[in-house]
Amino acid sequence: MSPEPPRAPIERMGLGLAAVGRPGYITLGRETDLPGERSVAAMRRRTHELLDLAYERGIRYIDTARSYGRAEEFLADWLNSRGKPRDLLVGSKWGYTYTADWRVDAPTHEVKDHSIRTYDRQLGETRSLLGGRLDLYQVHSVTPDSTALTDTALHHRLAELAAQGVTVGLTTSGPNQRDAIRAALDIAVDGEPLFRSVQATWNLLEPSAGPALAEAYDAGRTVIVKEALANGQLAQPHLAHPVLASIAEAAHTSCDAIALAAALRHPWARLVLSGAATTGQLAANLLAIHVSLSTDQLAQLAGLAETRHTYWSRRSQLPWT
Repeated sequence: MSPEPPRAPIERMGLGLAAVGRPGYITLGRETDLPGERSVAAMRRRTHELLDLAYERGIRYIDTARSYGRAEEFLADWLNSRGKPRDLLVGSKWGYTYTADWRVDAPTHEVKDHSIRTYDRQLGETRSLLGGRLDLYQVHSVTPDSTALTDTALHHRLAELAAQGVTVGLTTSGPNQRDAIRAALDIAVDGEPLFRSVQATWNLLEPSAGPALAEAYDAGRTVIVKEALANGQLAQPHLAHPVLASIAEAAHTSCDAIALAAALRHPWARLVLSGAATTGQLAANLLAIHVSLSTDQLAQLAGLAETRHTYWSRRSQLPWT
């Protein structure tokens, strides 16, 4: 039997490692998704399984962060063991420090700090693991009051990184994402836009950043969608809204595929991330690229939206499990 030809790259989906680089996270359903013993070795194996499937299926963007426990380390190990595939793009983030010490019940899992000191330290840590494989470096979880939007000394330091060939971006979170995105679009160093990439939460429950993301796209920025499944709320069949479940049933697919397809339909969404914790979830997520939603279905799905303050208030109460 002749070997199966390689699959064409999936240009508009990527894999995020937030759910598998550490034993605890706020995604629903982790008690059944992850190994019973969440040792470093077990989580490394799970990460490598996901990376193997992602690459085999055509995903060519991997998203990680300093605060994702040992995700950068797991990714670096996988890259080295697989011959460092050159067609893979790697993005990471700085600005949060992982503090849980591999405990699910830690009182604090991560600490946010957008100072130059943190940037210098974490860039060194990222480089020590990923070396020259860093393509995108993002300020993690920028809000309108973040010093990352006003610290001109930091801006010049980030511009130095950009001059070395690394794309500089930011991610946003919270009910005022649109304000943070628009503020970031105005930042320039020596007349050149600083932030070339924007990663934001957009999903059927929380679509409020959409207009600002469209503006970023029109301004030539790369837009990456995260949390398209709302930390599992749009992926768990027993939690899914009846409208979402009905549309998924009619399309003979899963709720997560419908929710991801709704994000993919936006032309401004250059990449939509899967945050899968199992290979089964990843395979299901990737079905989204084959889903076609009608105008009527999209209108029904738009009715799932909550107020942004309601959404982020509930998200802030999700437990680390």
